[in-house]
Parts: sequence; C-alpha cells; structure tokens
Amino acid sequence: MSYAFVFPGQGSQSVGMLNELAQLNPVVKEVFAESSDVLGFDLWDVVQNDTAGVLNQTDVTQPAMLAAGIAVYRSLAALKPLNPKFMAGHSLGEYTAMVAAGVMTLAQGIELVAERGRLMQHAVPAGQGAMAAVLGLDDAQVVEVCKSASGLVEAVNFNSPGQVVIAGEKSAVESAMLLMTQAGASRVVPLPVSVPSHCSLMKPAAEKLAEKLAGMTFELPSVPVLHNVNASTASSVDDIKALLVQQLYCPVQWVQTVHAMKLQGVDSLLELGPGKVLSGLNRRIDRAMGMHAVFDQKSLEKALELI
Repeated sequence: MSYAFVFPGQGSQSVGMLNELAQLNPVVKEVFAESSDVLGFDLWDVVQNDTAGVLNQTDVTQPAMLAAGIAVYRSLAALKPLNPKFMAGHSLGEYTAMVAAGVMTLAQGIELVAERGRLMQHAVPAGQGAMAAVLGLDDAQVVEVCKSASGLVEAVNFNSPGQVVIAGEKSAVESAMLLMTQAGASRVVPLPVSVPSHCSLMKPAAEKLAEKLAGMTFELPSVPVLHNVNASTASSVDDIKALLVQQLYCPVQWVQTVHAMKLQGVDSLLELGPGKVLSGLNRRIDRAMGMHAVFDQKSLEKALELI
C-alpha cells in the first residue's frame, strides 16, 4: 500500500479528544507536556476540561490541534516503522505535517502556531470577519458570486467538489451567502470561527508571520510535504517559509492536493488527529482512494494493520 498522512485543521477539536488514546499510549501526554512547556499553561488540561472555555480561541486551538496530530503520529511511530509517500495538512494541519516531517521541531511548531493564531486574531478583531461553507455550487460559480457581493469576500478553501468555503468582512460574507442561495447553492452554512482565514484580510498577519519565520531555523522535510497554496513540494527552506506566509491569505487547494498525491501513486490516505473531517472530504474528492481516520485505540490498531 502506498499511503500518505494528512492532518486536520481547526474545527476538528473537541473537549476530551484523544483521552482514550492517551490512556494506552504514553507518548500522547508526553507530546502535550512538551507543548505545555512552550505555551506556559497546561494544554492537556484545556483539551480535556476547557473549564475556561478557551479551546475554540484560535491561539489555543492551533497548538492544541498541532499537538493532537503529532501525538497520533508519534503513537503510530512508536509501534511500527512508518514510510508515507507524502504528508499534507489542511490549513493549520500543514504545520503539523511540517513537524511530523522534521522541518521544524515540536517546540518550534507550537510556538509558531500560537503566534500565528494571535496574529490572525489581531488582524481582524472578533466580530468583524466571517466564514461560510457553500454547498452545491462549482468552484467557478462561487468565485464569480464573491466578485458580485458588496465588500471583501473570497473563496478560500476548495475542500471537495461542491464544497467551497468563503471568508472576508462579515457584512460581505452575509451578502455573498444570500447571493449563493439565489445562485442555486443547496446549503450555505456560517462557520463558528473567530477569524476569516486564508483571505486578503490576513495580509497584515502574514507580514508579521514572515518576520517571525525569518528568525527560525528549519530543515528540509524527511518526507515530501505538499503545500496548501500550490499542492506542490518546496525545494528549499526559504520556499517553505514563503509558502507558509502565503498560506495565511491564499486559498487552501485541498482538492488539488489530494489529486496530486493520487497522481504520484498514493492509493490510501490516513488522517491523523481528532475527527474525520478530511476523510469525509477525501471520499468526495476520490472515492477510489482508501481513507482511514486515526483518533482512538481501535482506529490506531487498524492503521497499524493497514500499513
């Protein structure tokens, strides 16, 4: 089997995630302990209890999801040699793929995505931006409708055929949602997010992220990582940094990413991290590919059999 690891982004988090896996795989809590040391607070306690109600704040969600993905990855690696052909991640998940592939350390990744979350929130204060999922229109229709809406709204996640996410100024997104319905969308669903990711409003955050990245030392990946911006690999560390900056304000090309892996001989995708969001998207992109989400002990054992 030729397989790739894919890592989910924001939206897959939930209170209590990975609890069962942690009971049987000590590496889970080890990853969260290392992450907590970087952050200065107990990330595992937040993920398991969230008594302060902060798990869905983007500067907490991002390190929580990165830690969760790496915890699952290292749980697999502790039990069996791994040989994925590619790695990729959806939005924030791209950073998880970078850590798994050795581009950056876990500590660097946690520090970076926590800062990324703060920069994103600062760029567009809560309540001023919005995102929505558009179902039932093709990509070109969504792009055209966004152009006709009043204000800044853009197609930002090409998730699967017939599912595109839009983002931008709140009023513009609301205008576009109505226009999408009038254009024949089967559903238009507002997303419960605190920032409008991957649109032009994130350019100020991207500029500051570039400054942060400039001072960090990375390595080339041990496994090829496909980037969200162009569904391709990077040839240098400088290119990796540039693509991570662009990712903040450019669309996530997830359909192209899955197709690119298929063209390179990948026949199965393993989603590492909480939830099954990518597995659902990937089935709509290419039903012939094998899909397996790994998030608890049973699914971990199944993955070990598959690979």
